[in-house]
Amino acid sequence: MPETSVPTDEPATTGSSSAPPGPPAGPPPPSLTSKARDPRPDAERVLPLRHPGRWVLTAVVLVVVAQIIHGLVSNPFYQWDRFWYWFFRPVVLDGLLITLEVAALSAVFGLLGGVVLALGRLSPNAVLRSVSWVYIWLFRSVPLIVVLLFLYNFSALYQTLSVGVPFGPAFFHFDESRLATDMVVAVVGLSLNEAAYAAEVVRSGVLSVDQGQHEAAASLGLTRRYHFTRIVFPQALRVIVPSYVNQLIGLVKGTSLVFYVSLLDLFGTVQSLGSTYSGDIVPLLLVATTWYIVLTSVISVIQFYVERYYSRGALRTVPPTPLQRFRAGVRTLRARIAIGSAA
Repeated sequence: MPETSVPTDEPATTGSSSAPPGPPAGPPPPSLTSKARDPRPDAERVLPLRHPGRWVLTAVVLVVVAQIIHGLVSNPFYQWDRFWYWFFRPVVLDGLLITLEVAALSAVFGLLGGVVLALGRLSPNAVLRSVSWVYIWLFRSVPLIVVLLFLYNFSALYQTLSVGVPFGPAFFHFDESRLATDMVVAVVGLSLNEAAYAAEVVRSGVLSVDQGQHEAAASLGLTRRYHFTRIVFPQALRVIVPSYVNQLIGLVKGTSLVFYVSLLDLFGTVQSLGSTYSGDIVPLLLVATTWYIVLTSVISVIQFYVERYYSRGALRTVPPTPLQRFRAGVRTLRARIAIGSAA
C-alpha cells in the first residue's frame, strides 16, 4: 500500500542530521547594540584633545596686543586729533592719487618688460640671453634711488634725443628736458627697476610648468604663440602671482623715493607738510603709514582671490574665503562649547 505524505508546519531538511536554524532576519535586539556591549558610561562621547599650552600662549599674545593698543591710544605724543585732521585733507589725498598713478603705471610697464626679459633669458638665441641677463644683473645691483637720480639728471648728459639711421643721419629730434617731466622720470625709473625683478618672477613661473605640457603641445603641432598664451602662461600664473604681488607691494612702498626727483607723492607731501608744521611730524608720519597699510591690504585681498581663481585646476577644493573661514570658526567654537557644557 503506497505511503501518503502528511504536510506539516516544520521545514523540510536534507540528510539524516538536522541543521540548527539560522539567525533571525531584521535588526538585532536591543541587548546586542553597541551601547549594551560597551559598559563604559561615556562610550557615546568623544572628548576633544586638550591643548593647555595654546590657551596660555593665546592669553599672553592677547595681553601684549592689549598693551600695545593701550599705549597707542593713551599716549598723547601721537596726537590722534591732528592725525584725523590730516588724514582726509585734500593735499594728502592729492599725494595719494599721485602714488597710485605712479605705482599703477610702473607695475604695468614693469610686468611687460619682465615678460620680454624672461622670454629673452629662455630664448635659444645667445645674444638675447646675454643681453637679458646683463640687464637683470645691472638693475638688480644698482639701488633704486641711484637709478632715479641718474634719470633726473639725464638731460645733463644728453640734451636731445634723435631717431634715425644707426651711426648715420637723424630724422627726428626730441628735447629731453621737455619730455622728462617729474612723472615720466619716476615712472621710467621704477619701471626699469621693476622689470628686472619681474623677469625672474616670470621665468620661475614658466620653468615651474611640467615638461610634459610642453611635449603634449609640441605633439599636437600648436604654434609657439598659442603654446605660450594658452598652455604655459595660465599654469605659470599660479607661481607668478604670489611672488609678483610681493614685488607690487614693494613697488607701492618704493614710490616714496620719487620725492627725491621733485614729485610730491604721498610721502613727499607728508615730508613737505612736516617741514612746514613741525609740531605735526608724528601725526603726518602716521597718516602716511596708515595709507600705505590700506593700499597694501587692498592688494593682498586682490592677491587672495586671484590665487583662488587660478588654483581651481591644481587643487581638489579651492581655499575658503575669509567669510567662510569665519563661519566655520564660529561653528567649531559653538560645538566645543556644547561639548564642554555636556561634559
